[in-house]
Amino acid sequence: MGFLFDTWVFMILLFSNCSLSLAQQPYVGKVTTNCSNTDNSALGYFCNGLNHSCQAYLTFRSQPPYNTVPAISALLASDASQLSQINSVSETATFETNRLVLVPVNCSCSGEYYQLNTTYVVRTGDNYLSIANNTFQALSTCQALQNQNKYSAANLPAGAGITVPLRCACPTKNQTDLDVNYLLSYLVSEGEDVSTISDRFGASLEKTLEANELSQQNPFINYFTTLLVPLQHPPSSSQTIAPPPPPPASPPPPPTSSSNKSSSKTWVYVLVGVLGGIALVLVFGAILFCAFSRRTKKKSDSIIVSGNFEPREKPLSKKVEEEAKDFLESISSIALSLKVYKFRELQHATDDFNPSSLIKGSVYRGTINGDLAAIKKINGDVSKEISLLNTINHSNIICLSGVCFNDGHWYLVYEYAANGTLSDWIFNSNSDGRLLSWTQRIQILLDVATGLNYLHGFTAPPHVHKDIKSSNILLESDFRGKIANFGLARSAEGEEGQFALTKHIIGTRGYMAPEYLEHGFVSTKLDVYAFGVLMLETMTGKEVAALYEEENMQFSDVLKAVLLEEDRQESLRHLMDPSLQGNYPSELAVFLVRLIDSCLKKDPAGRPAMDEIVQSLLRTLNTH
Repeated sequence: MGFLFDTWVFMILLFSNCSLSLAQQPYVGKVTTNCSNTDNSALGYFCNGLNHSCQAYLTFRSQPPYNTVPAISALLASDASQLSQINSVSETATFETNRLVLVPVNCSCSGEYYQLNTTYVVRTGDNYLSIANNTFQALSTCQALQNQNKYSAANLPAGAGITVPLRCACPTKNQTDLDVNYLLSYLVSEGEDVSTISDRFGASLEKTLEANELSQQNPFINYFTTLLVPLQHPPSSSQTIAPPPPPPASPPPPPTSSSNKSSSKTWVYVLVGVLGGIALVLVFGAILFCAFSRRTKKKSDSIIVSGNFEPREKPLSKKVEEEAKDFLESISSIALSLKVYKFRELQHATDDFNPSSLIKGSVYRGTINGDLAAIKKINGDVSKEISLLNTINHSNIICLSGVCFNDGHWYLVYEYAANGTLSDWIFNSNSDGRLLSWTQRIQILLDVATGLNYLHGFTAPPHVHKDIKSSNILLESDFRGKIANFGLARSAEGEEGQFALTKHIIGTRGYMAPEYLEHGFVSTKLDVYAFGVLMLETMTGKEVAALYEEENMQFSDVLKAVLLEEDRQESLRHLMDPSLQGNYPSELAVFLVRLIDSCLKKDPAGRPAMDEIVQSLLRTLNTH
């Protein structure tokens, strides 16, 4: 009898577990950014639903040129009339930039995976990762693209038509039994978690966790990845608007008492508490003021200019060191994509930080598990930099793969850029005699602009790098550009046209915008100004300091001399890098000079946004 009972229990558990597993799809997180990772779940959601095809929904954030109903529906193989209807707009409507758009699609099984196939024509400079992440906003993966198409990752020809499998899924029987009729592939935005996303679409938190094989103990998700949201009813346009912050808590009701005596005592207690609180605030304020005053006296110049890599504070105090260790422990528990290294692992990787492994400054070349890595030793608080980089998922931004804290120092482990910094190529002679061509320079600038556009338009709130310069642009083996060094990065609060303020002016002289130097205004237009300087350096082959010294002219004056000069060919010859030897289209060079001039406008409102710059550079690259 006991044997029969145990058998029945086993069978019940077996079938319930199988049923439960069929209701789930694994959340893959940042695995999709490592194109060499062959995890099957990166290829798509498994075809384990009740039906082999179904109505499903995607989300997409409008970005030029994909910011109209026709453009988005064509890109994502959706019916334009259905897309306009569900978003409550006309079939010719243009969405404001970064607007969340609902995209109805027909999802069906293709072999082992659910997907919706659309087509895309490869542009110059595209690769599988940039197509999946930049163009299709993580609705596809580089693994799925490689698996679906005949072209290798190293041989993706411009003009070729490729198939793009989009990530969608259909409910399982388990889910339909629980009134789940649709699955929404939601693009996670910064600061969102499973709970806020579920609330936004009126979904059950438990069902959302289960649908993605997440748990209450491990609910963590990465920015710019897809999360399946189970829905009973189709989503609506009202759900595309971010919910307002919760209202402030209501003040507590006045205390009731049985006598005037007890009421008087209560007010005495309140008065004492308030006065005590004020006293504490004053004491702490005085301490902070004194500390700040002493620190200020030690600095004769309020502007700190980063010379090589980035400004950092003095070594950590014991208290800050304890906080750093606490932060490291929190990383160990929540940053699933970020490895916490032991110091001896980094010693082994760099031959005990041998000077022969030194790249520049405090950056060492190391070998970890057979792969090259850049290991940067830093003093000071890096928690904001780590937190930001751990949420960033973009092919034109350097990838932070791990961290280590030892003896008061942080060590950040980045992907390795084989060709070093852009400044090494445009200012210094290379030992092998190679020079950057016109096309390579435009492609690098486009890569940087695309990465900045991601920071400005795909993070909420927008983020500002604040230290864009040629030494902070790293070049891969194929000379594709990546933005590095996020030590000064911060969010730009406020609406369009409004600015955050800071009294701590820090950056690299020559790259800092006038409104930042003069008033401490912080906005995404700081990066636009610095990018204009970067473009000028890349085209002229001259450092910003040298450009300032030439006849004591401002950048805008140098550019106007070219734009207004009757003999433009001669003016361009004086302006452009001599190493180009005239190997550039003069009409496009003038177009680029106009773009640089617009980026260097004194009024930040007169500068273009990064998405406009991306489109201009794309036209420049494709025209040549």
